Amino acid sequence: MTEQLRDRIQALMPQAKAELADLVAMRSVADARQFPPEECAKAAAWVLEAFRAEGFTDARLVTTADGSDAVYGTRLSSDPSAPTVLLYAHYDVQPPLDDQAWRTPPFTLTEGDDGRWYGRGAADCKGNIVMHLTALRALGDQLPVNLKLIVEGSEEQGTGGLEDFVPPNADLFAADAILVCDTGNAAVGRPAATVSLRGLVNVVVKVESLRSEVHSGMFGGPVPDALAALVRLLGTLRDEHGDTTIAGLDNTQIWDGEPYPDDRFRADAGLLDGAELLGTGAVSDMLWARPAVSILGIDCPPVVGSAAALQPHAAARLNLRIPPGTDPGKALTALTDHLTAATPWGVRVTVEPEASGAPFRAETGGPAYAALREAMADAFGQPMTMLGQGGSIPLCNVFAAACPGAEIILMGVEEPQTLMHAPNESVHPQEIADMALAEALFLQRFATAADTKE
Repeated sequence: MTEQLRDRIQALMPQAKAELADLVAMRSVADARQFPPEECAKAAAWVLEAFRAEGFTDARLVTTADGSDAVYGTRLSSDPSAPTVLLYAHYDVQPPLDDQAWRTPPFTLTEGDDGRWYGRGAADCKGNIVMHLTALRALGDQLPVNLKLIVEGSEEQGTGGLEDFVPPNADLFAADAILVCDTGNAAVGRPAATVSLRGLVNVVVKVESLRSEVHSGMFGGPVPDALAALVRLLGTLRDEHGDTTIAGLDNTQIWDGEPYPDDRFRADAGLLDGAELLGTGAVSDMLWARPAVSILGIDCPPVVGSAAALQPHAAARLNLRIPPGTDPGKALTALTDHLTAATPWGVRVTVEPEASGAPFRAETGGPAYAALREAMADAFGQPMTMLGQGGSIPLCNVFAAACPGAEIILMGVEEPQTLMHAPNESVHPQEIADMALAEALFLQRFATAADTKE
């Protein structure tokens, strides 16, 4: 049956490419300040009709608190007592950022010389929508489980539309297994499930030291200008090794899953020759088991147009990633206390919380993970590994609270070379094909695994 499904999926790949091209052409950035809302509406309507055609006859749009529309639907198997699987993806995308940095038009799916398909959303996360559709088409009428579907429309903006919708509508999402398809494999052809997500705490730190700008020649030296104070303050967040050093946050934990080899990480990250890897732990420790603070932006005069003047105020936006086991409230307090205590030269510092999200750790001992291991091994011809992810998906904790007992599986087509969120995002078509096969095999085998458990 595995090879029959593989053949069906290969025959479906031209359709998958055409559909992904349609989706990528929709500039579905869920931010009306940047792109017309009609683009998200078109993408939602496309997803709705595509899944209706695959048996989700009750598929409908549900409007969430942030104004975005999610596509929800169900498809029952011939056995009402069969286990239920919830399929997740999102149709909104990140903005293209610098158009000039793209080698191909960002909203035109383009096949590169390397065989990858380029375009914004090709992997994150429209490639996963196409993966779901391809898996369902390969199975045809032979659906051994009951299915639920949720495809949201504002995941990339972090405005929490679906997170707000799930708790009061928990009955809509009740399932035995939830496939959160918004991550990816260790590398092309190397199957993996993501079992750990870091949480986050975002703050804006503001520094004030003067009533107004003053001449750098007349006052520079004894005056503690705000920009210099901010630079000194930010420098206290990491030590000479690059470890994040915030009192109260453990920066010594060890990752116990699949390692991330240094050479592969350097290539995946695009690190320049001579640049050192930071921290006293392995790459996997630093990414998935320890806190890491990043400076996302600084408000200060640009180089071009700047004057010979000392700055009265400056600000920075900070992103603190926290591993499983760390409470985001305590992390916010620790970060705020650190910044307050490290304030130099008596300047005024305020710390404004912006966003937070809890880390997540999956339970991997149930029948869904057992079925997934078998499915991945057969689809890829090698064992499935367990990965962490440095990013955050707050919805996983929402699902865990609303659907107690459901096994939550993070998987998808977004392996490291996809460059999701960056210019030149791409997906490898074989990842779509192999992951679609793995999903189809999982749906078949989970029905049997769940029966065995009962």
